[in-house]
Amino acid sequence: MKEIKERLGDKLLKIYEHTPNRIYLDIKREDLKEVVEYFFLDRNLRFVTASGIDGRKEMEILYHFSEDSTGKIYSLRVKVPKDDLKIDSLTSLIKGAEFIEREIFEMLGIEFTGHPNLTRLLLAEDWPEGIYPLRRDEKGIRDLKERNWEKKNG
Repeated sequence: MKEIKERLGDKLLKIYEHTPNRIYLDIKREDLKEVVEYFFLDRNLRFVTASGIDGRKEMEILYHFSEDSTGKIYSLRVKVPKDDLKIDSLTSLIKGAEFIEREIFEMLGIEFTGHPNLTRLLLAEDWPEGIYPLRRDEKGIRDLKERNWEKKNG
Protein backbone atom coordinates (compact mmCIF):
# COMPACT_ATOMS: atom_id res chain seq x y z
CA MET A 1 0.00 0.00 0.00
CA LYS A 2 2.89 2.31 0.75
CA GLU A 3 4.22 1.97 -2.81
CA ILE A 4 0.80 2.88 -4.26
CA LYS A 5 0.52 5.97 -2.06
CA GLU A 6 4.04 7.10 -2.93
CA ARG A 7 3.61 6.53 -6.66
CA LEU A 8 0.16 8.10 -7.02
CA GLY A 9 0.44 10.81 -4.35
CA ASP A 10 -2.25 13.47 -4.68
CA LYS A 11 -4.01 11.49 -7.41
CA LEU A 12 -5.48 9.39 -4.60
CA LEU A 13 -8.40 11.11 -2.95
CA LYS A 14 -9.05 8.24 -0.56
CA ILE A 15 -8.05 4.62 0.04
CA TYR A 16 -10.45 2.26 1.74
CA GLU A 17 -9.35 -1.25 2.66
CA HIS A 18 -12.66 -3.12 2.87
CA THR A 19 -10.81 -6.37 3.58
CA PRO A 20 -7.11 -7.22 3.26
CA ASN A 21 -7.82 -8.43 -0.30
CA ARG A 22 -10.38 -5.81 -1.36
CA ILE A 23 -9.12 -2.24 -1.72
CA TYR A 24 -11.01 0.78 -3.04
CA LEU A 25 -9.18 3.85 -4.32
CA ASP A 26 -11.05 7.07 -5.06
CA ILE A 27 -9.52 9.11 -7.86
CA LYS A 28 -10.48 12.15 -9.95
CA ARG A 29 -11.75 11.42 -13.44
CA GLU A 30 -9.02 13.55 -15.01
CA ASP A 31 -6.42 11.23 -13.44
CA LEU A 32 -8.07 8.01 -14.59
CA LYS A 33 -5.79 7.12 -17.50
CA GLU A 34 -2.59 7.81 -15.57
CA VAL A 35 -3.73 5.73 -12.60
CA VAL A 36 -4.88 2.90 -14.89
CA GLU A 37 -1.52 2.96 -16.68
CA TYR A 38 0.14 2.47 -13.30
CA PHE A 39 -2.06 -0.51 -12.30
CA PHE A 40 -2.40 -2.13 -15.73
CA LEU A 41 0.97 -1.45 -17.36
CA ASP A 42 3.44 -0.78 -14.53
CA ARG A 43 2.08 -3.21 -11.93
CA ASN A 44 0.78 -5.65 -14.57
CA LEU A 45 -2.60 -6.14 -12.90
CA ARG A 46 -5.41 -7.79 -14.82
CA PHE A 47 -8.42 -5.66 -15.79
CA VAL A 48 -11.45 -7.61 -14.60
CA THR A 49 -14.38 -5.34 -15.46
CA ALA A 50 -15.96 -2.00 -14.71
CA SER A 51 -19.31 -1.27 -13.11
CA GLY A 52 -21.47 1.82 -13.20
CA ILE A 53 -23.69 3.02 -10.38
CA ASP A 54 -26.25 5.81 -10.31
CA GLY A 55 -25.60 7.50 -6.99
CA ARG A 56 -27.83 10.15 -5.52
CA LYS A 57 -25.57 13.08 -6.45
CA GLU A 58 -23.32 11.66 -9.19
CA MET A 59 -22.60 8.57 -11.21
CA GLU A 60 -19.79 6.29 -10.12
CA ILE A 61 -17.67 4.01 -12.22
CA LEU A 62 -15.60 1.35 -10.52
CA TYR A 63 -12.72 -0.16 -12.49
CA HIS A 64 -11.74 -3.52 -10.99
CA PHE A 65 -8.18 -4.86 -11.27
CA SER A 66 -6.88 -8.17 -9.99
CA GLU A 67 -3.43 -8.89 -8.63
CA ASP A 68 -3.68 -12.60 -9.34
CA SER A 69 -0.47 -13.53 -7.53
CA THR A 70 -1.83 -12.23 -4.20
CA GLY A 71 -5.60 -12.49 -4.71
CA LYS A 72 -6.05 -8.75 -4.14
CA ILE A 73 -8.70 -6.79 -6.00
CA TYR A 74 -8.17 -3.05 -6.47
CA SER A 75 -11.23 -1.02 -7.44
CA LEU A 76 -10.64 2.46 -8.78
CA ARG A 77 -13.70 4.58 -8.03
CA VAL A 78 -14.36 7.64 -10.18
CA LYS A 79 -17.26 10.01 -9.65
CA VAL A 80 -18.84 11.59 -12.72
CA PRO A 81 -21.11 14.63 -12.20
CA LYS A 82 -24.63 14.13 -13.48
CA ASP A 83 -24.48 17.42 -15.35
CA ASP A 84 -21.36 16.33 -17.29
CA LEU A 85 -21.60 12.60 -17.96
CA LYS A 86 -18.30 12.22 -19.79
CA ILE A 87 -15.13 10.33 -18.97
CA ASP A 88 -12.12 9.18 -20.97
CA SER A 89 -12.38 5.77 -22.59
CA LEU A 90 -9.80 3.22 -21.54
CA THR A 91 -9.91 1.38 -24.87
CA SER A 92 -6.62 2.91 -26.04
CA LEU A 93 -4.93 1.23 -23.04
CA ILE A 94 -7.15 -1.82 -22.56
CA LYS A 95 -8.91 -3.24 -25.62
CA GLY A 96 -11.01 -5.40 -23.28
CA ALA A 97 -12.73 -2.30 -21.88
CA GLU A 98 -14.63 -1.74 -25.13
CA PHE A 99 -17.73 -3.81 -24.38
CA ILE A 100 -18.18 -2.82 -20.72
CA GLU A 101 -17.91 0.86 -21.65
CA ARG A 102 -20.60 0.34 -24.26
CA GLU A 103 -22.80 -1.35 -21.67
CA ILE A 104 -22.35 1.46 -19.13
CA PHE A 105 -23.03 4.03 -21.86
CA GLU A 106 -26.22 2.24 -22.86
CA MET A 107 -27.51 1.56 -19.35
CA LEU A 108 -26.54 4.83 -17.61
CA GLY A 109 -25.84 7.32 -20.40
CA ILE A 110 -22.20 7.98 -19.51
CA GLU A 111 -20.22 8.97 -22.60
CA PHE A 112 -16.72 7.51 -22.96
CA THR A 113 -14.66 10.06 -24.84
CA GLY A 114 -12.40 8.47 -27.44
CA HIS A 115 -14.27 5.15 -27.56
CA PRO A 116 -13.95 3.64 -31.07
CA ASN A 117 -17.54 2.33 -31.32
CA LEU A 118 -19.86 3.77 -28.68
CA THR A 119 -23.05 2.13 -29.98
CA ARG A 120 -25.80 -0.05 -28.56
CA LEU A 121 -24.83 -3.43 -27.24
CA LEU A 122 -27.75 -4.90 -25.28
CA LEU A 123 -30.98 -2.99 -25.84
CA ALA A 124 -33.35 -3.55 -28.75
CA GLU A 125 -32.91 -1.39 -31.83
CA ASP A 126 -36.29 0.26 -31.19
CA TRP A 127 -35.43 1.18 -27.58
CA PRO A 128 -36.20 4.89 -27.13
CA GLU A 129 -33.23 7.28 -27.25
CA GLY A 130 -32.45 9.02 -23.98
CA ILE A 131 -33.94 6.30 -21.73
CA TYR A 132 -31.33 4.57 -19.57
CA PRO A 133 -32.58 1.48 -17.71
CA LEU A 134 -30.27 1.76 -14.70
CA ARG A 135 -30.87 5.43 -13.91
CA ARG A 136 -32.87 6.58 -10.92
CA ASP A 137 -34.07 9.84 -12.48
CA GLU A 138 -36.59 10.77 -15.14
CA LYS A 139 -34.32 9.46 -17.89
CA GLY A 140 -34.44 6.02 -16.32
CA ILE A 141 -36.83 3.11 -16.61
CA ARG A 142 -39.62 4.96 -14.75
CA ASP A 143 -39.99 7.32 -17.70
CA LEU A 144 -40.32 4.37 -20.06
CA LYS A 145 -42.93 2.74 -17.84
CA GLU A 146 -44.90 5.99 -17.76
CA ARG A 147 -44.77 6.23 -21.57
CA ASN A 148 -45.99 2.64 -21.95
CA TRP A 149 -48.71 3.25 -19.37
CA GLU A 150 -49.94 6.26 -21.33
CA LYS A 151 -49.97 4.27 -24.57
CA LYS A 152 -51.94 1.40 -23.02
CA ASN A 153 -54.33 3.56 -21.01
CA GLY A 154 -54.35 6.74 -23.11
